[in-house]
Amino acid sequence: MTIEGTGDERRASLAATGEPIAIGSIEKMSKSKRNTVDPDDIIGSYGADTARWFMLSDSPPERDVIWTEEGVQGAWRFVQRIWRLVGEAADAAAPANAPRPAAFGAPALALRKAAHRALARVSEDIERLRFNVCVAAIYEFANAFQASLGEVETEPTADYRWAVREAIDILVRLFHPMMPHLAEECWAMLGHKTLVAAEPWPVLEPDLLVEDTVTLPVQINGKKRAEVTVARNATSAEIEAAVLALDAVKRALDGKPPKKVIVVPQRIVNVVA
Repeated sequence: MTIEGTGDERRASLAATGEPIAIGSIEKMSKSKRNTVDPDDIIGSYGADTARWFMLSDSPPERDVIWTEEGVQGAWRFVQRIWRLVGEAADAAAPANAPRPAAFGAPALALRKAAHRALARVSEDIERLRFNVCVAAIYEFANAFQASLGEVETEPTADYRWAVREAIDILVRLFHPMMPHLAEECWAMLGHKTLVAAEPWPVLEPDLLVEDTVTLPVQINGKKRAEVTVARNATSAEIEAAVLALDAVKRALDGKPPKKVIVVPQRIVNVVA
């Protein structure tokens, strides 16, 4: 059989006789439609970890997996990306037995917060068998981790190197239930002499889940016009000053003082012009 054209203009014919063949509509694979493929074929082409990662990322357990070649290839690309990320992190990380620093600078603290946010989300959702949500959290953490490493322009400080070690060890243990073969290879690359399967689940530090800032919606005469980001423990006076400095508020006031500024701490700010 030969196929010519793309999309709605596709034409098919028998190679031997040239007889035209009707092309049916394109359908995504699912068990209910009985048009699934043998997983062994996918495993043979992409590996068991890629197949498992795609199946867990696509849908919650109670729904059929909508199998697409693009989705499988996307999972395979993420596997390659994780491998590169672990290698990059291994070069920047402190030794596994490095002492914990007494304090952390802003880059190290931001990375630690991203790691522990991912740990909290995966820990909760894996117990509920919400594997697709776990996968989404790991994607988000990998993105933040990659961005953090990309922002380092000089020799990493000791506190940042320690944070990288903590973060990459957490990341590998988070995706181990979904991609055990890759996780064991990554664990060995990081210099560990044990198996991830024998390691305890990472310990969450709840203090790292508390954000130092909060973003509040700003209403002008009852309609949202802007947002303001302030310290979580900012006083009402500090919040009011930050709101009155916003361009949207200045335009609405047109040089006049506000009639009233109502601050509901950690909730909303309403300016009456």
